[in-house]
Amino acid sequence: MRNPAVPVWAVLLVLAGLAISAYKAVILGMPVRPDQQTEVWSIQAQIGFQADGGPAIVDLAVPSVLPGFLKLDEHFIANRYGMAIEEEGDRRKVEWVKRRAQGSETLYYRISVTRSEQPAAWRDHPSFPSPPDYEEPYATAIRVIINDVRQESADVFTYTRELLRRLNARRDEPNVALLREAADSPAQWTRQVIEILKGVRIPARILWVLPLKDAASDARLLPLLQVHNGESWLAFDPETGESGVPDYMLPWRVGDDPLYSLSGGRGAEVKLSVTRSDRKLIEVARDSAQRLDSVFADFSPLALPVDSQNVYRVLLMVPLGALIVVLMRTFVGISTFGTFMPVLIALAFRETQLLWGIALFTLIVSLGLMLRFYLERLMLLLVPRLTAILIIVVGLMLIISLVTNKLGFERTLSVALFPMVILAMTIERMSITWEENGAREAILHGLGSLLIASLSYLVMKQPDLVHLMFVFPELLLVVLGLSLLMGRYTGYRLSELRRFRNFRDGDQP
Repeated sequence: MRNPAVPVWAVLLVLAGLAISAYKAVILGMPVRPDQQTEVWSIQAQIGFQADGGPAIVDLAVPSVLPGFLKLDEHFIANRYGMAIEEEGDRRKVEWVKRRAQGSETLYYRISVTRSEQPAAWRDHPSFPSPPDYEEPYATAIRVIINDVRQESADVFTYTRELLRRLNARRDEPNVALLREAADSPAQWTRQVIEILKGVRIPARILWVLPLKDAASDARLLPLLQVHNGESWLAFDPETGESGVPDYMLPWRVGDDPLYSLSGGRGAEVKLSVTRSDRKLIEVARDSAQRLDSVFADFSPLALPVDSQNVYRVLLMVPLGALIVVLMRTFVGISTFGTFMPVLIALAFRETQLLWGIALFTLIVSLGLMLRFYLERLMLLLVPRLTAILIIVVGLMLIISLVTNKLGFERTLSVALFPMVILAMTIERMSITWEENGAREAILHGLGSLLIASLSYLVMKQPDLVHLMFVFPELLLVVLGLSLLMGRYTGYRLSELRRFRNFRDGDQP
């Protein structure tokens, strides 16, 4: 009777492995390919001023909420300045303080970001403003526009979108032209729209963003409009009416608070510069997981020392090689010497490469088999005989390495990486099979071992699979689940179809 627990466990293991891998790939941004790279933007804010010789206090607004971006690192650079970071809602600033500042002073703020799909919510929850008392003739113009837009909208989003569409599409209309005359810059125009929205009690504020399209040595912050619909902040371009923050815009600060303030100095100037570089996505994802305090960052092969990482890049591929052995033995019916001996031979093939590995394996086993037949005549006990075979294998490996080194074949020097004990046991098993079942059966077992070892090598050598198993070790659960499912298979093997072809064709024996 079949045990129903096996398929249940198999399905749970497969789903758990895939779910954890999907979380790490989608949420943490772990790359699924080894060659994936991502762009990293480094922004520097440089503030310089002339100090008066006494106490100096410098405030600089810095990014707080970064929707669409992930902060990789952040540095505050100042010579002998005390530093404090103040954060309130969506506003964040750094304050540098020095008791005696003299001459030219320069302070730096640097941040590195990359694009990310991780959500980031604005934290401020404003109250609904009271309608202001507009001055004439602006009051009449604003009331006309407000009433017209109200008829063509249903909520905060559609009202703001329709208002901006009307203000930008009908610039020759007298009421719109009057309002635009009072705004001589994009920032002033955004403030004008905010004043209009106050007339219908819609909370609004200005959002300053930094374009990250190209590298720039003198970048400028651009204003966007944000309105609150009672649940979240919605962004609009005040010049075009398009909704949302473009994916190349980095939110820097909100509100009309100044970008910087200075006490104890003069001639302050802030310069923003932007540079772009490419980094391996695996490094970026690892840093982001650590910043998010993800448990998968602590319990990951990436947290190991480099030498240990190299070891596990190989070890984590062994289960895949074992899965190939199970597949070929269970469903195809290929016989081998030992269960997982082909996997160990495949590991040796990683150094010798496939063709040289097959040649060396065949040579060593053939010579060792001939010497094993001679040892049979000496009537030795099992353990001494196995020891003798092991010594012979080591000697053959040394002789082959010395001879091929003289001939200039450096690749064959990797013969020392062959598992000596496995080769010795293979020779012993092959000789026993030869004596009990004949030469044909022994050769078929040897060829089957080489075939499965070659297939395991081709799978274990794939860079994409090595990367997946190392970055997503939870895929071992998937391999385990598949092994459990294959362990319950009791049907025909492919190699048995020929044996039972008469039954398949309906012929009588």
